[in-house]
Amino acid sequence: MLSVIVLTKNEEDVIKDCLESVKDLASEIIVVDSQSTDRTVDIAKKSGAKIYINKFVNFSDQRNFALSKSKGNWVLYLDADERATYGFNSEVKEIIKNFKEDNGVGGYFITRKTFFFDKDWKYYDKVQRLFYRKFILGWEGKVHETPKIEGQFSEVKSFILHFTHRDLSKMLNKTNEWSEFEADLRFASNHPKMSWWRFARVMVTGFLKSYFAEKGYKNGTEGIIESIYQSFSLFITYAKLWEKQRSQK
Repeated sequence: MLSVIVLTKNEEDVIKDCLESVKDLASEIIVVDSQSTDRTVDIAKKSGAKIYINKFVNFSDQRNFALSKSKGNWVLYLDADERATYGFNSEVKEIIKNFKEDNGVGGYFITRKTFFFDKDWKYYDKVQRLFYRKFILGWEGKVHETPKIEGQFSEVKSFILHFTHRDLSKMLNKTNEWSEFEADLRFASNHPKMSWWRFARVMVTGFLKSYFAEKGYKNGTEGIIESIYQSFSLFITYAKLWEKQRSQK
């Protein structure tokens, strides 16, 4: 039995396609919603998902809450803007069918093929998302959550699709929302005082990572827009942190 878990907040444009992509794979679909104000919950209900409304504290708490509600021997986490493919679903079924508890594996990396403004991004990343339920101990980390497992990670060879950043206005809205959350966490952890060179460093690093390490240069206009936007997102987060530090004086 496989439980698919999806965390949501205002994902009405993408949630249906996400849930439909795993209907043939999942024994149950669990949606944990962070108090959406759009039609996300209604759409998820119509797709047959079990819905839990849980106030957002951080991603680890949300993932752990969802895990506590799952009944499957296996757990797969998907983001609302992701889609499972036929090949991925078939491979996961085979993994579950042939799995042995004594093989030393507790979880699996999944490769994501990313699309930016519906353009195929020439970069693939790997995320830890599929777990044998008995061997996942939970999630840690307030900003960038990490799973704790017993055993080692293996890898699902087939990829899923990740449709990130489809609308500039929504990108800006999400950045404004999540940057506040991340700035609060950094402020609470006594982040070093922001100065001009820290701004320069994080913005330049963010751009270079997106444009070169993540192959934005292979994606034309979309690549330069995304890379500049990554730099801008970091600027907003750290500018809000600077503002909080300044108000503490």
